Amino acid sequence: MKIYLEPTTAEWDSLVQRPLIDQGPLQKTVSKILQQVRAKGDTAVKVLTKKHDGFTVRKLLVSEKELKDAERKIPVDLQQAILRAYQNITKFHSQQIEVTRKIETSEGVYCWRKSVPMERVGFYIPGGTAPLFSTVLMLGIPAQIAGCKQIVLSTPAAKDGHVHPAILYAASLVGIKEIYKAGGAQAVAAMAYGTASVKKVDKIFGPGNQYVTAAKQLVQLDGIAIDMPAGPSEVCVIADETSIPAFVAADLLAQAEHGPDSQVMLVSNNQQVVQDTLNEIEKQLPQLDRKSIAEKALQNSKAILLGNTESVVAFVNQYAAEHLIIASDEPQQYVDGIVHAGSVFIGNYTPESAGDYASGTNHTLPTNGYARAYSGVSVDSFVKKITYQQISKNGISKLGNTIVLMAEAEGLQAHANAVKIRLN
Repeated sequence: MKIYLEPTTAEWDSLVQRPLIDQGPLQKTVSKILQQVRAKGDTAVKVLTKKHDGFTVRKLLVSEKELKDAERKIPVDLQQAILRAYQNITKFHSQQIEVTRKIETSEGVYCWRKSVPMERVGFYIPGGTAPLFSTVLMLGIPAQIAGCKQIVLSTPAAKDGHVHPAILYAASLVGIKEIYKAGGAQAVAAMAYGTASVKKVDKIFGPGNQYVTAAKQLVQLDGIAIDMPAGPSEVCVIADETSIPAFVAADLLAQAEHGPDSQVMLVSNNQQVVQDTLNEIEKQLPQLDRKSIAEKALQNSKAILLGNTESVVAFVNQYAAEHLIIASDEPQQYVDGIVHAGSVFIGNYTPESAGDYASGTNHTLPTNGYARAYSGVSVDSFVKKITYQQISKNGISKLGNTIVLMAEAEGLQAHANAVKIRLN
């Protein structure tokens, strides 16, 4: 990690930049994959799976036997951990259901809004170096609560042709039975455009590598909804004199191991804390199984020393992190000022890993500064909000003249006539 000592606000724009990827060649490659799947369907998906994932797939759909076998392959203690996470995530997301309320805006005029679940949604679940079965819970639970009737899941299988049993077990918990052995951009294309095996979905959710991200962004141009623009995972940690450097280092490394294009940021107003944290990183890094991945991510990462609390808050708001950890015994001095973050983890005993797995909040969050305008996945992500209105004869007689005056002022005579004919 490179250290920046009290950079001026003029330098902040460059400091909050994420690792840059040359989008030209990437989009060209992904566009070609999308075109292949659109033209040749299942055949293209199978050919691309062999090419990019290294295994031959005969049937894309996971069989009922594979789903049933998954449970016995999961250690009992892991099953219990997944069940506890399921309970916490369900408890938190269940409170997000919007109650329909009918409002009388004026006499005889009633308006209301109703949440209607999406009919068919698609999940992309990474299954390569890190099979993210936790993401199945994070997407499946709010979709269940929202009332989505059809849920499709696509994930790459291992070279032996089997999907990781924990992914299948988590899928069974949230009622997903339609699971396909496909990864990368070809999986996104299959869900977006449909094939003989995979029926087209209304919206695509889930994280993935740069190819998956590019594919989601490109199919959006063809009218397929996606959860949010998302890229490599990231964390920003605020650490002051009350933080515990060993904890902070562990949090930074936890995010760095996601991938070589991940980014971790340390922001502090205490130089000793910065140095102690960097020393702790050096101690902990060699112990990681994914050390080489974390090392590459650390090359994209920065430690920023700022002069005071106000500057720290201003900088992290400008960065707009996917995950923001406030490593302090006095976190409220920072919390009240945070306006741009995907999810906030408060205090020395709240690791980002808790939100990734089992505290209850959702870990599917906006990255790359999109937290300035986007929220993480919730029950709202799986519903459409439809508004309704109903006006009585008395209601239109009282409101009608207002509508006529406004319509005529805009030069829309037919709009005015639609009201006049009822008044007369």
